[in-house]
Amino acid sequence: MSESYILYNPLAGNGRCENAARQLKKTFLPGARLQSMVEIKSYAEFFAGLPQEATLVICGGDGTLNRFVNDINGELPRNKLLYYPAGSGNDFAHDVGYQKGDRPFEVAPYLKDLPFVEVNGLKRRFINGIGYGIDGYCCEVGDELRKRSDKPVNYGAIAVKGLFFYYHPTNATVTVDGESHAFKDMWLAPTMNGRFYGGGIMPTPAQDRLNQERSLSVMAIYGAGRLKTLMRFPSVFKGEHVKFTDMVQIFKGMDITVRFERPTALQIDGETVLSVTEYRAYSCRVNAAQADEEKETTRSKAETKEPAAV
Repeated sequence: MSESYILYNPLAGNGRCENAARQLKKTFLPGARLQSMVEIKSYAEFFAGLPQEATLVICGGDGTLNRFVNDINGELPRNKLLYYPAGSGNDFAHDVGYQKGDRPFEVAPYLKDLPFVEVNGLKRRFINGIGYGIDGYCCEVGDELRKRSDKPVNYGAIAVKGLFFYYHPTNATVTVDGESHAFKDMWLAPTMNGRFYGGGIMPTPAQDRLNQERSLSVMAIYGAGRLKTLMRFPSVFKGEHVKFTDMVQIFKGMDITVRFERPTALQIDGETVLSVTEYRAYSCRVNAAQADEEKETTRSKAETKEPAAV
């Protein structure tokens, strides 16, 4: 029987992930070795030291997967790679049909060809989606509350208070594959690779993360007052908000840019980025085309460069 390694994030699931990893070992992988992901200094060195037949199981949440694919720069190991959800939201697992109590499942097909986001000088792959607007505000407030207390954060209460009192919508422009759309009073403008984010919010119910084109979907909730937005907002958890065409629009595309007139927080698979006025999200195929273009430009410059004097 091949060796198994459970790579767990001790910070995931509000600190409960290590216990989940031990339960996973007891239930499904009694001979597995436990390895904290925060103790791995170099994944390249860690992977190189593994037998080729070894199985790796990632144990954590959406943020754990996000950090993993970015830490390895998209270069998946040669080993069999499984995933066991043990986060606080587990939107990725929900999206791909995982049921609580199921065995770990193969995750490599979902981690190939991921989209990218560029924001505030950062460039990262993402798993589920980019939250911008009221959800970014909720992440910002939630982060502040976690600094003050160990108690679980009630994001639902933060959202309700934000919609009623504290969050202020702003005018925005959404550009999809070069075509721009202007909106007044934008409340929410996430770009999605899958259907779910934020612990069960379903802004783009028709989005398929394995669609052939590897396209993305962006949703806009806009133009409504506080009370109307608050009353209709719960429908987004079931994807029923799409019927409110007077305040909801969804676009599909390969290259999406969202600009707000006023800075607000943004979240990438649950990780907060502050003071954002613009982000760009794009398909892996756009990234590949950009890389090819840059290589061609570099090659052309090298060919036209004058030879050094002898």
